[in-house]
Amino acid sequence: MSTSEATVRDHLARALGEREDEIADRWVQLQMEQVVLGTDISEAELREEARTLVSALTGALDSGAAPNRLVTAHRDLNEAVVELSMRRARAGATPTATSLAVLALKEALLQAVQGSTRDAGELFTAAVFINRLLDPAGALSFETYVEGREEIIRRQSQQLMELSTPVVRLWRQVLAVPLIGTLDTARTQVVMENLLQAIQEHEALVAIIDITGVPTVDTAVAQHLMQTVNAVRLMGADCVISGIRPPIAQTIAQLGIDLSTILTRATLADALSAAVKLTDGAAPEEEALSLR
Repeated sequence: MSTSEATVRDHLARALGEREDEIADRWVQLQMEQVVLGTDISEAELREEARTLVSALTGALDSGAAPNRLVTAHRDLNEAVVELSMRRARAGATPTATSLAVLALKEALLQAVQGSTRDAGELFTAAVFINRLLDPAGALSFETYVEGREEIIRRQSQQLMELSTPVVRLWRQVLAVPLIGTLDTARTQVVMENLLQAIQEHEALVAIIDITGVPTVDTAVAQHLMQTVNAVRLMGADCVISGIRPPIAQTIAQLGIDLSTILTRATLADALSAAVKLTDGAAPEEEALSLR
């Protein structure tokens, strides 16, 4: 490290130590002055974020690591940037706004250094030092935001998929899964997992897969259905497919798909009637119709 850079580091560390709250407040002010903050996060939350990150930055400078490695080498600083980015992602801010919010700390730090030196050379070195320090933080915040939003989207998609494939208890030891929309590999896996779990919990003997709401049945959909039927049979239960409408029946026949080993019925009511026979006509329990 050069003498001038060491001097700047000392100036910055001293400024953070003596004016930590002032720097945090200035950073909050700069964020609030941005044309697009990108979120409705409150001023109190901004101040809490600022104090946490500035405090972590103070500790990171004391570690002696190179400025461009501080955000990755210092755990507290890294966690502060990651948590800020994840919080902004959950609040609906854009990745650009999140990154700019982190980079706005540059101006607050440079103003703090100006309080301890007016030397043009030192101020230039300070600006370079601060850029090397916070540019990786801005990049990390952008990367974390993108990864965080992708995880949120995946989790929401999984939740929506589970909600779109409910397991319905129609009768004692009789379950049904009413399917609506396209049946792809990911959704088939959710259907299979939910249905097998319900079969175990309710000790079901018959599972009805109703495809009335499935718009089309092609070879891929038929294969997904066969996989689910085979898994149900491995659990010791029988499987009935209902909702085979005339157009779908015609398509299946034209494609040469063999469903001869599977019990099929035109309607859910017909499938329930068949299921009652398969369970020896067991009487229904009170309020047997329930959603899992």
